[in-house]
Amino acid sequence: APNLSVGFVVIAIGNLDKQKLGDFWIGHLGLTKVKDFTSEKENVDEDVLTIGKGPLGTVEIDLMAPLDPEKSPKVHIPALNHIGLWVDNLENAVEYCEKNEIKVVGGIRMGASGHNVTFVHPKSACGILLELV
Repeated sequence: APNLSVGFVVIAIGNLDKQKLGDFWIGHLGLTKVKDFTSEKENVDEDVLTIGKGPLGTVEIDLMAPLDPEKSPKVHIPALNHIGLWVDNLENAVEYCEKNEIKVVGGIRMGASGHNVTFVHPKSACGILLELV
């Protein structure tokens, strides 16, 4: 297989309510919206957010809602298990979640990568299981 060079990472998240997605990802997690994108052909109304730069380059989160929920592609039905995000202080992050009625499940525990982790319940994160590392 060829050795591919990745310039940036995009994680696309779909939901029927883009405002609800923005409330969580921008309002609670502090990501920055950098642009809008709308495409009737792709049935999408999208906000592009940036987390910043990582070892692979720019890291973006795309928040997507369908223009018409009955049409395809159904951008609000993602095939995604979870997204892991590094936080500077896991205990403070959990405390913030609890104070803001964001459900954290399973407590803080050792994750597969050898770091402490916890999970934000999908009902609090617009349908996505979110791992805090």
